[in-house]
Amino acid sequence: MISLQSLTLRRGPRALLEDVSLTIHAGWHVGVVGRNGTGKSSLFTAILGGLAPDKGDLQVPRNLAIASVAQDTPALPDLAIEYALDGDAELRELEARLVKAENAEDIDQIVAIHERLNHIGGYAARSRAASLLAGLGFSPEAQEQPVASFSGGWRMRLNLARALMRRSDLLLLDEPSPPTTSISTR
Repeated sequence: MISLQSLTLRRGPRALLEDVSLTIHAGWHVGVVGRNGTGKSSLFTAILGGLAPDKGDLQVPRNLAIASVAQDTPALPDLAIEYALDGDAELRELEARLVKAENAEDIDQIVAIHERLNHIGGYAARSRAASLLAGLGFSPEAQEQPVASFSGGWRMRLNLARALMRRSDLLLLDEPSPPTTSISTR
């Protein structure tokens, strides 16, 4: 549950949100709609912990896993599918730990890591990433292309796939051009 009580957010002297109170419960799908410059992105930044309220209170549970779509994507040499897989930070951390455990021949760690990979669906992650990318219009050949080879619009799709790969309680989607912002909880 996210709670705003008498929240005010300012950018310089201008109040973007003033004295806003609301509660968003788990399972709700909420859209925040308004013209550009009205505070939608600032609200998301505050929910993500990157902006403190000027007044009032914003409560976001500490253990709430939040996924959001990055607005920019650098021209990376990483393959599209690998970039999408990077959205699952726990998967990537487990993969790195597994390499170390295998190099150290630490059987107990190897078993524990494989158990966790099984629990989080890690063995199906590549297939899931490929399906997400296919659903966003990436052919199997395109999934094996470097991120740098895609235009800005296609990179935004890669950012969406990356966000969707993360297991999360809350998905924040902030559209950079037409004034559309939405909050969705899973």
